[in-house]
Amino acid sequence: MATTKKASTSKSKSLEDLFLDGLKDLYYAEKKILKALPKMAKGAEAKEVMAAFEKHQMETEGQVDRLEQVFDLLGKPARGKTCPAIDGILEEGSEILEEYEGIPALDAGLVAAAQAVEHYEIARYGTLIAWAEQLGMKDALQLLRTTLQEEVATDEALTKLGESGVNERALAEAA
Repeated sequence: MATTKKASTSKSKSLEDLFLDGLKDLYYAEKKILKALPKMAKGAEAKEVMAAFEKHQMETEGQVDRLEQVFDLLGKPARGKTCPAIDGILEEGSEILEEYEGIPALDAGLVAAAQAVEHYEIARYGTLIAWAEQLGMKDALQLLRTTLQEEVATDEALTKLGESGVNERALAEAA
C-alpha cells in the first residue's frame, strides 16, 4: 500500500471533496467559455468558423445545465471556483483576436485556441468521470459522459476545420 507524506490533516479531505472541487472548476470554465464564444464567432473571418463557434455555444449551454444537474444530485449549490488554467487559455484566444484581426491567419489561430480549450475540458471531464466511477455516482456519470462525448466531437470538428482549408487559406492568403 502506498504511503502519503501527510497521513492526516486537521481537516480530512476525501475523493468526494476533490470531485466537488473539480466540478466547481469546470462550472467556472464553462461559464467563462460561454462569454468567450460569441466574441470568437464575431471575430471569425470564415462563415464555417463562425458557425462552429455558434454551434458550440449552444452545446456549452447544455453542458452548463448538466453540470447544474450534477450539483443538484450532490445536494450542493452550483458555484464556480476560479480556474487560472482556463483564464489563461481564454486570454490567449483574446490575444489572437486582437493581434491577428484582419489578418488571414486569424481563423487558424482561433481554431487552435478553441482546441486548447477543448483539450483542457476533455482532460477535466475525463478525470471527473473516473472519480464519479470510483464514488459510485451513476447519475452524475451519465451526465458527465454525455458532455465528454460532445467535447471530443467538437475537438474533431475543429480539426476538420483546420484540415479542410482554414490553415491552407491562412498560408495562401499571406503569400
